[in-house]
Amino acid sequence: MDVHDTQLSGVKLIIPEVFEDHRGAYIELFDTEKYAAVCSDLIFVQDDISVSHEGVLRGLHGDWQTTKLVTVLRGEGYALLADNREDSPSYRQWQAFTLSRANRHQLLIPPGIGNSVVSLDGELIYHYKQTTHYVPGTQFTIRWDDTSWGFEWPIESPILSARDAEGTYVS
Repeated sequence: MDVHDTQLSGVKLIIPEVFEDHRGAYIELFDTEKYAAVCSDLIFVQDDISVSHEGVLRGLHGDWQTTKLVTVLRGEGYALLADNREDSPSYRQWQAFTLSRANRHQLLIPPGIGNSVVSLDGELIYHYKQTTHYVPGTQFTIRWDDTSWGFEWPIESPILSARDAEGTYVS
């Protein structure tokens, strides 16, 4: 497993080992011992999967308590993360990553980072491990096309939920 720092403070890009042979592939998505150097103090309590059609953009969502470990299980996604933490050295900066079934990359996302993903190639299955249970009303939403952030997307007219279309910046 390789772990890389990113432009966003506390966000880690993780490249897990992939074991391939004539039958297919085997990938460990999480192991407390192997991931100890990255997140030994974290206890993941909830796993979620979102399934999106091509062209769907989910997010930018975050909260102030939850660390997430995200992985694409199927398809290809453009994951855009935005630092919404006023006390962070990377406050109001964003970075994008290509996550796919082919590259198997993961992102470890600390609290206060807005997380989004756009499905680029057919159906996208996006897996989240989370350190807190979902609590309605505790998340912030940053509008995907908020010009003050200068986001760059590989899609002009994404398919959005009402929440994402109306998203407001919350600090």
